[in-house]
Amino acid sequence: MASGKVKSGGSVAKKTAAARTGADNVAKEAGKALRETQGPSPSPMTNLIIADVALRGGGRLLRHVVERTLLGVKYPPDKARDIVKGRGMTQTLLGTAVARVATRSVPGALLVGGGLLAKTLYDRKRRGKAIAEGAAAVEEQADNA
Repeated sequence: MASGKVKSGGSVAKKTAAARTGADNVAKEAGKALRETQGPSPSPMTNLIIADVALRGGGRLLRHVVERTLLGVKYPPDKARDIVKGRGMTQTLLGTAVARVATRSVPGALLVGGGLLAKTLYDRKRRGKAIAEGAAAVEEQADNA
């Protein structure tokens, strides 16, 4: 008949230490493998360029999705897509320049933020005209797609 006792084969502290040592060894090996991984190219500069292109492309896709979603509140999805696609080179470069100024320094962020606040308040003051002008600009941009 069984006595009901379980053989431990060692103390809990010894088993915990052994498990910790095993986990530490696995972590060390994983870290070593990561350090030895070079990326798609043996050249670090090429890998930086690949990463830059991937991040910029992903950022562009994300930006377009956010813009279409915001426009989708007021416009049908097809028209929102056309509005985003119809943006001209000048508008794209201007938006990029303003975003770069805003993200590079605190004074730049204050300048851009203050300008956007002033434009918003100005548009609210002349609400009817602002709505008409904005709608006309959106229609023109959608037609450019």
